[in-house]
Amino acid sequence: MVVPNHSAVTRRRLLGAGAAVSASLIAGCIGGEGPAGGDRLHFTQEQSREEQFDPVVSNDAYSFQVIQLVFDGLYEYGEGLELQPKLAAGEPTVERDGTRYIFELEEGATFHNGDEVTAGDVAHSFTAPVEEETENASEYDMIESTEVIDDYQLQVDLGEDPYGPFELATMGVTVVPESVRTDDREAFNTDPVGSGPFEFADLQENEYVDLERNDDYWDDLEPNIPEVRFVAHDDDAGRVSDIRAENTDVIAGVPNEDWDVLEDESGVSLYSAESPTFMYMAFNCNEGPTTNPEVRRAIAHSFSISDFIESNAANVTSPMYSPVPPVVNEVWGFPQDEYQEMLPDYDPDEAQSLLDEHAPDDFTPTIITPEGIRAQLAERIATRLDEIGYGADVQVLDFATLVDTYTSGSADDYQMYLLGWTGGPDPDYYLYPLFHESQAGVNQGHYYAGSDGFHAAIAEGRNSAGQEERYDIYEPVIREIVDQLPVLPAFTQDNTMAARDYVQGLQAHPEVTRNPTLVADYTNVSLE
Repeated sequence: MVVPNHSAVTRRRLLGAGAAVSASLIAGCIGGEGPAGGDRLHFTQEQSREEQFDPVVSNDAYSFQVIQLVFDGLYEYGEGLELQPKLAAGEPTVERDGTRYIFELEEGATFHNGDEVTAGDVAHSFTAPVEEETENASEYDMIESTEVIDDYQLQVDLGEDPYGPFELATMGVTVVPESVRTDDREAFNTDPVGSGPFEFADLQENEYVDLERNDDYWDDLEPNIPEVRFVAHDDDAGRVSDIRAENTDVIAGVPNEDWDVLEDESGVSLYSAESPTFMYMAFNCNEGPTTNPEVRRAIAHSFSISDFIESNAANVTSPMYSPVPPVVNEVWGFPQDEYQEMLPDYDPDEAQSLLDEHAPDDFTPTIITPEGIRAQLAERIATRLDEIGYGADVQVLDFATLVDTYTSGSADDYQMYLLGWTGGPDPDYYLYPLFHESQAGVNQGHYYAGSDGFHAAIAEGRNSAGQEERYDIYEPVIREIVDQLPVLPAFTQDNTMAARDYVQGLQAHPEVTRNPTLVADYTNVSLE
């Protein structure tokens, strides 16, 4: 999905596998006191929540940070972006050339009300988003039908073709109790019943959410922390002041400019993980001078993205060399080093030479951008172009205006735009919405025609099963994007947290909705 601001993203339900470290080995001592006293963990989120806690409906990352502690998934993340079973008893049986999946459930898993988790609940969790036309429908609309074989076996049939991301993403469905949810959906949305390690205790809308430990949790894992309070503080300076003054135990979203301050702060520890985000500058490939790849290449030569990151965001971002974020590439292994070599390096003389040859004499491109770090990058590009005799007109737009503008494809509106995208552990999340021709004017405004077979390959990758086969389909597509530069990869952002030192076992997760992970097979957070 398009990211107007990294801390204001909608959620993706993704999967991951991590190291199988016994939580009991990491438990440590318990009994520290947070700002509220007792054993409650006080977690300050970087953005306000929409206060929707029904996983079928919720499409808000910050509500989902609460949801992921209350509900279990059929499969869930471990420490990274690979698959591990949770309510599923193991890997699914795959039949019919990758279009049929048979899941077997753990027996004895229970919801907070004592009801057992059944295949019917899982089926409802898969189909309800589409049947109810929620914002999450597109994540499940490849499912043609479900069949409950018995209480612990579910068959899921896709359409005629496989859906490539199914095993890396869709199977991570968060499981809800069908009977409780459908009895009163409105009540369920603000007082949900899950099967997870924590239960809903109290909600004061726009103030706080309180969770308490589920002492009858079906899994072997037992959370060290008895209570959690979520509050939201979207002012960066305010969050930093709170953690320094011990008014909270943990804050999410450490600003780049405050990283060094908190790093030197006694009693505070910092945590960071690369996220599956793709920040980029796109060129108008529909009309105007930037339809010429040599003009695009010239602009890429005119500035140094690595220098920009070093001076503006070194603590909270990492450079990117393709449309697949590095943390996703850990799952797939595309040749990032080769892509880095293919990208134009900083060479103002070459930039000027190419523009003199291929661009109009009065070339002053319009760059549209949201505010924040991308506006800073746009200004840096304009400055560097000005140094070689061209310049650029930077227009900082509110996000609604930006969306209406960049999807036009009109050279009267822009030649470049800066945006971001967050997805999951599958290349399809980036290649299909940002480059397939069907998404032109929807999720993209660059209108890149591509070589013969470019768009067909993206569609083929989506409708193929097997990671090796899909790798061979996607690699030439990624290579063409890096070579032809319909978009220039910029950087990926990190998920960051700062915590008081008495918070033990905390880790930053690549997927923003998994923060904070308080209990898993690789950690069990405690207040010591």
